[in-house]
Amino acid sequence: MTLVQVKVQGLVFDPNQNTFIVILREEENNELLPIWIGRPEANAIGLAVEGIFPQRPLTHDLISNIIDKLNAKMISVVLTDLKDATYYSKIHLFYNDKEVTIDARPSDAIALALRANAPIFVHDGLVKKQTSEDINKWLEGLRPEDFGQYEV
Repeated sequence: MTLVQVKVQGLVFDPNQNTFIVILREEENNELLPIWIGRPEANAIGLAVEGIFPQRPLTHDLISNIIDKLNAKMISVVLTDLKDATYYSKIHLFYNDKEVTIDARPSDAIALALRANAPIFVHDGLVKKQTSEDINKWLEGLRPEDFGQYEV
């Protein structure tokens, strides 16, 4: 399976689900991948996107600090699978001269990748599962006030 690199395009509030969506964009083909996430994770992603660093470390900042203090380096985040409407991802770290892979929710992995300036990849099959028609249909139902403050 081929990996494609994605970037965080922005965050949107979905009033129908009362939750947030992180929009990932694959730059080469301009494909979008929306992932529904919780409010705390949306906040963590939004702070990282905006370059805002709280005085005291929040959970994702703490984890990032632990990785740094252990002299580990985040290599990448890879969204690996979609099962029963749930995305799966792996965090790839370099620690003690070897690669270590850790299972993580995509929202947490993305929040950490943004803090570490690590690339985010998606298996190409996951991007293709979200057809442009599906995304356009969803976007048509949104109102301007549905968009959050963290748009990129």
